[in-house]
Order: sequence, then C-alpha cells, then structure tokens
Amino acid sequence: MPLTADMRRSIDQIRDYLFGGGYPDPVSNAEQLCFLFFFYLVHNIDSEATGNADVMDMSFQSLFEGDWELRNPANAQITSTHDGWMPLTANDTGAPRIPRSCFRWSVWAHQLSGDELVRFVRDEVFPFFAEISERSAHDFMRGARLGIEEPTVLTQVVHLVDGLRLDQADADTKGDLFEHVLRQMKQAGELGQFRTPRHILRAIVEMVDPQVGETVYDPAAGTAGFLVAAYNHMRLANSSPENIVEAELEGKVHRRGLGDLLTPERLGTLRRGSFFGNDVDPKMVRLATMNLSLRGLGKVRILQRNVLTTQLNDDVKQRLGQPAQGFDIVLANPPFSGRIDKDRIVDDVKVGTTSATELLFLRYMLDSLRPGGRAAVVVPEGVLFGSTVAHRELRRQLIERHQVDAIMSLPGGVFQPYSGVKTSVLFFHRDGGTDRVLFLHVENDGYRLDANHDTPIKSDDLPALSHTYVRREEAWAQWSARESAAEWNEKWWFADADTLRANDYSLSASRYRPISASQVEHQDPRALLDELAAIEAEILKELETLRNMLGEFDE
Repeated sequence: MPLTADMRRSIDQIRDYLFGGGYPDPVSNAEQLCFLFFFYLVHNIDSEATGNADVMDMSFQSLFEGDWELRNPANAQITSTHDGWMPLTANDTGAPRIPRSCFRWSVWAHQLSGDELVRFVRDEVFPFFAEISERSAHDFMRGARLGIEEPTVLTQVVHLVDGLRLDQADADTKGDLFEHVLRQMKQAGELGQFRTPRHILRAIVEMVDPQVGETVYDPAAGTAGFLVAAYNHMRLANSSPENIVEAELEGKVHRRGLGDLLTPERLGTLRRGSFFGNDVDPKMVRLATMNLSLRGLGKVRILQRNVLTTQLNDDVKQRLGQPAQGFDIVLANPPFSGRIDKDRIVDDVKVGTTSATELLFLRYMLDSLRPGGRAAVVVPEGVLFGSTVAHRELRRQLIERHQVDAIMSLPGGVFQPYSGVKTSVLFFHRDGGTDRVLFLHVENDGYRLDANHDTPIKSDDLPALSHTYVRREEAWAQWSARESAAEWNEKWWFADADTLRANDYSLSASRYRPISASQVEHQDPRALLDELAAIEAEILKELETLRNMLGEFDE
C-alpha cells in the first residue's frame, strides 16, 4: 500500500495541532509521535503473536497479561466511569491495581479523552511501556515522558494516529509515513547536526554500492537515513523486475524493490547483522530506532554514544555483534560546527591539537573501517583546503596512506533550510595510496536551491555524475586521452597525486578544474559566492583556533 494523500494530510494535521497548541519544536514532536506509534504497534504485534500461538497450539504470554499497580491512584476512577474497562483490584497493601489488558491501544486510546487521557498516559502508559522497553536490547523508552499535556491537543493527536491504521500498512509505507514526519524538522541541532536530504543519501549510497553480507556503519546516525538508504539499495539490487515498484517521495519518483530474490538466510543477515549506528542525542536515537523498526529493521541497535569521547572494548563489541576488524562501509554526515573540550577527546581520534568535530570524526571513521573498507562522508568545504596543521596532516594521511577515490562538490543550498554551509562528499578506501582523485561538480541536485530546498526541478547532475563515479576507470582513460589545449566542458575532472602534493594536499575541486572559455563566460555567480563563503568560514574557524591557543598560553 503506497503512502496516500490522506495519510500525509493526517500527519500535517498532527503537526498543525501541535504547533497551534503550543508545541513548536518539531524534533520533540517527532519524538512524541515515536512513542504513540510504539504504543500502537506493540498492541498489534502482541495480538498477532497471540493469534499465531493459538493457531500453532504453542504457549505464549502476552505483554498484557497480569495486573498493574497504578502509579497515580487518581486513575482508579477510570474503571468505574468507562465501559469496557476491567474491574479494579487491590494488592496486599491495598494499592489499586488494574489488568494490564487496559494498556492495549484499543482500550485507553478509544475510551479516554481530555484530562483523563493526559493523566493516564502520563502516569500509567509511559511507565508501563518503559518497563517493557527496559527488558529489550534497545530500551527505547529510557528517560521518556509525555510532552503533550494540553488535553485537547493530546486527544486530537491520539485520534489522528489511530486513524492512520499503521497495522494495515506495509513496512515501506510505514517508513515513508515516518519520513514525512521527519521532514517537519527544519532546524539544525546544537552540535550542527541536521537531516540529510534523502535524494542526496540515495545518490551517495548508489555510488558506494553496498552488498548483502557487508556491514554498514554510521557513527553519527541522526534519524538513520543512511542506513535506511543502504537497506533499500540492497533490496532493490535483489529484486526481480516484476517486484520493483515506483514510489513518489518529496516530489520525485524513485524505484524500490521488494527483495524477493533474497533467500531467508540472506534476508536474516541483512536485517540482523548488517547495520550499526550511534548518536549522541537520545532524541535522535529514538527517531532512528523508530525509523528502522517501521521498515522491518527492529533488530538494528542504535547506541546513544559520543564516539569522540568514548571507546568500546573488544568484549563490548563482541556482545553488540560488531565486526572485530572494522566495518566494510562507513556512511556519514557528521556534525560540522561543534568543538569538544580537548581533555575529553579519546587518544585514538586525535589529530594534532584540534578540537574541530569534522576533523575528529573523519579520523575516527578511517579507523572504523576494516582494511580495504570504503567510506562516503559529507564534510564542510574547509576540510578540503583548511591550512591548520591538523587539516594538512589529515589530508596528507588520506592521500599517502589511503585511497581517495573522489570528491563530489555539492551546491551551497543543498542543506537548506538547516544550513547554507558549502559541503562536499569524500569517497575513500582504507589503506593503500592515492594515485589520482576524481572531482565531481554538482551544480543542480534536482531541487530549487532556495531557502527551503524542497521544490523539484528538472536540472539534476546527480545521476550522470554518479554514473561517472561508477565507471571512473573509463572516465580516467577519457581524461588521459584528451587534448590538453582542448575545451573541457564536463562537470568532472581528475588530479593526480603529484599535483595534489604540489598544492599542499588540497582536495578543493575548484583548484583543479580545467576552466574553458565558455565556463569563464557563464560561470554561475552562486558557485563563486559558495566558494567565498566556504573560505570565509574556514578563516573564521582558524582565527577562533588561534584565539583559543593564545588563551591557553595566558593561563
């Protein structure tokens, strides 16, 4: 069942109720919807498991069997004022108890409203499901609380969630629905993290081409967009033509496969042993967990962890099922703007004396790959040309000790409305050495580069440049055979390692671009402004670093 216009409208109504009711934070609102989706889905999963057990004549204990001691005695009156509620009992101490069956969504969500609903959900439903969550590997509800305490708003939101009928939707539809929820997040987090546009994710994943059996890791997972894109890519690659469908998302049509050619064993590997991630923000961990669970990836565990300040020993990695030698693939868009207290940075990720998160994350990701593993990482443009000792040393290590495959330069407006920062995607393999680097220049990504970046347009360089990356050996032959004096009008070019060394290991695409007469005449002023903005941002960062260093000397 595809995501329908009615389902989208229901999500938009929920957003409007929340915003109008005094809940303007879209991240918190998405988190609250996570909880309500969880309550709804657990009810239906438990009912299905109970029915299957009855059919197969197997023993099964429902989560809703037994009694629950009320946390707030004021909720005792509910049992006598609403039809369908089970009778109230008391334990040896006289504390009021109700049957756990009252926590089925079909009971409290259908029977209660207003102040009663707020009180029961806040004081009973959240603790009940937190107890269930505590026994699972994910502990999805740790620290969770009801954030919607306006009675009319909560009543309307519960009613609209009920109307979505998530139990009747397939995994892809539920995932698309949740992506529509996540699209409402229009602000960057405190650490500079923000939601990566899904068409950018898909293009990057297609270029890296993960295969079933490979492990995929995102150390700054956010809402798990990269992991979802990798899962969908592998399913598409293992689908017969008749089981490939077209889905419309964010105004664009893309293909999706059902993965019908996967054997049960390979499907099990894909769902249980392929994807790994972390995030420092508990809200992001919950959003990522829900995003994965709705798509059938409920066994994937996203850890709440800052990889720059904590380490996992071998025993913990083994317990978590992480590969001992490192991951096959790292895909990430780590936070750009943060800095960490130097005393908290673990030794393994240090690059000189820098505390810039974008450099520390890049170093960490290099060490997270197994030998020969590959990565695609979104980096701010300053990483490619910054002049600090840490910038130059990290680029030197990348080029001399590892294989930098390509740099894909993205337009400055790609991450609007979160940020106008100019970024590139760095593609590399661990170990070896760099002979040459392919530079890919994206002028248009299929969406208007305005303040919202959500209006589809026809101009889209991503498909052709993705294809160039995949056939980069052929592209190198074409580049090598060119006439050096001839016009070069392609949006891609190469630079060899000697040229990179001569330019202080700079990986800035514009430095090596062969400018033709037509390009000079028609050079987009937006691109020039993007490059100037990136240079200015890097200068400001380096000035801040110098100030911090001088401050340390004064102490």
